[in-house]
Amino acid sequence: MARRLNKKARAAEVLSRLSAKYPGTARELCELDFEDPFQLLSATILSAQCTDKMVNSTTPALFAKYPTPFELAMAEIGELEEIIHSTGFYRNKAKNLIAMARALVELGGEVPTEMEELVKLGGVGRKTANVVRSVAFGLPGLPVDTHVKRITTLLGLATKNDPVAIEVELNAIVPPKDWGAFSLQVILHGRNTCIARKPKCGECILNDICPSVKVPLDNESNERILKS
Repeated sequence: MARRLNKKARAAEVLSRLSAKYPGTARELCELDFEDPFQLLSATILSAQCTDKMVNSTTPALFAKYPTPFELAMAEIGELEEIIHSTGFYRNKAKNLIAMARALVELGGEVPTEMEELVKLGGVGRKTANVVRSVAFGLPGLPVDTHVKRITTLLGLATKNDPVAIEVELNAIVPPKDWGAFSLQVILHGRNTCIARKPKCGECILNDICPSVKVPLDNESNERILKS
């Protein structure tokens, strides 16, 4: 049986173990390639329903043709769609990229740091804004994607269904300085171990504290996991 901990203690233990397995800041853990906040913002918009690997194969051509918001704001939409076609949903993404760039031009070309300003940009919701805040600027921000929603629910850290409500729940039990890294650590754990269709519970470093664990655990395995 999974070891019982209250929610805040379990969150602290999850953070501790995932930080040991996936060390680094949010910027170091981010798997999107970028050189500045504008590039990260663009790449994050493209990452919707797309792998980071595919985005990274697309953005070099995108940034070569449109290196700043000023060029992207003037993009011909057909040419932009052709460049980003492989990321999927390319028509909506192209519209969002241009709308985002035009909004940045009105701000002098600078990506804002505040949530209230970021979510006013085309194609930017709280998840994307939190990625930019935590990864590009090192500010508190906890992006909630499908991995974070699923895994924190399995761990008993989140009880809501709405991503914004989950963000509020997690913000209350994870220190603000760790929000960005925690989100990315959970995402990496979801990609490597807590896989949606076939979770590797027997290999999971959290299985002795996970209420949703699907393998029987004995005292010896618990001790081994805690020492690893």
